[in-house]
Amino acid sequence: MPESIEPKREIAVADVRLTLLGTAHVSRASEEEVRALLQSGDYDAVAVELCRSRFSALMDPKSLSEMDLFSVIRQRRVYMVVANLALSAYQQRLADQFGIEPGAEQRAAVRVAKEMGLPVLLIDREIGVTLKRISANLGWWKRYTLFTGLLAAMLTSEKVSEEEIERLKEGDVLETTFAEFAHDRRDLFVPLIEERDRYMAAKLRSEPARAGVKRVLAVVGAGHLKGIAEALETDATDPAAVTRALEEIPPPSRWPRILSWGLVALILGGFAFGFSQSTSLGWGLVAAWVLINGGLSALGALLAGGHPLTVVAAFLAAPLTSLNPTIGAGMVTGAVELSMRKPRVSDFGRLRLDVVTLRGWWHNRVARVFLVFLFSTLGSGIGTYVAGFHIVDQLFRVGVP
Repeated sequence: MPESIEPKREIAVADVRLTLLGTAHVSRASEEEVRALLQSGDYDAVAVELCRSRFSALMDPKSLSEMDLFSVIRQRRVYMVVANLALSAYQQRLADQFGIEPGAEQRAAVRVAKEMGLPVLLIDREIGVTLKRISANLGWWKRYTLFTGLLAAMLTSEKVSEEEIERLKEGDVLETTFAEFAHDRRDLFVPLIEERDRYMAAKLRSEPARAGVKRVLAVVGAGHLKGIAEALETDATDPAAVTRALEEIPPPSRWPRILSWGLVALILGGFAFGFSQSTSLGWGLVAAWVLINGGLSALGALLAGGHPLTVVAAFLAAPLTSLNPTIGAGMVTGAVELSMRKPRVSDFGRLRLDVVTLRGWWHNRVARVFLVFLFSTLGSGIGTYVAGFHIVDQLFRVGVP
């Protein structure tokens, strides 16, 4: 077997010999090292730091064209998809700047394994689960700053710094993209890094037996090497129990829902009190609610470049959806935009490239659906509070005790 130039750990788990190879995701040397080790014939399987969805995206970029946008909107997965696009945009910046795509060593591991007829073990946790557990670990303001930070990082024209490249040599794309948020924040570090170390260690304890292999080369980011090795050597918990626990999505806090329904009750109560005082006051409050809430949501759809009918839909839907927290204005406007301007095959094909630039977001029909959803939702949210304060102010003017 060739001498390794990358950090490596040999660990025996029961009757399985695991070789943990720490790689740099932007290093051609790491890619060559993976090829050499697998072609040496010393392994009968390879494990890669990928989940099923990242595996599909890495090996088949056209898989985006199979995305059901209506389901994405209906199931409120727009934020998750946009976060994934932010990661893809970051990868594209690296590819444009350095001429090598992050994850080249993972791709090489999969391809060489297939050429040699070796099983490929996917050991990382689903990226959607990781993002949801990060979100559940944060308050609403931190979630907002994280999401806007991702968008800002995605649209920046600045080159990737040497510091970021050094991080990539020690970690992976997920960690580097979140680095400025996760560096000094335990609430981000745990689900993003520590949990994934434990998850991958548990998978390395269970997957070889399932595949019937004894000698496994595990290709992981160098920054994961120590955490995975420690978990393999010290954690005797049933691996199935570990992965189940780390795949659970913590239930959302009840307070946002309570506050949302409380606001709805306050506004409806305001309407009722207004009509009890005078018909003109009641209709005046209703008109203010429709104009402010619908107007700001429509403005958001307009700024997103939505179809004229989408803008009208935003104006009509927002005042109603804001009175029902289970339905958002973006669900309506996104569906209308999708119906009016059906994405072309080329839009899906260019999505990862287009989201790197501001112009691309408005030019690509898939990305524009996401913009319409986000902007109209934001406009309706702002409109709800602005109109709510206006109603309260009007009621106090007529003498609400």
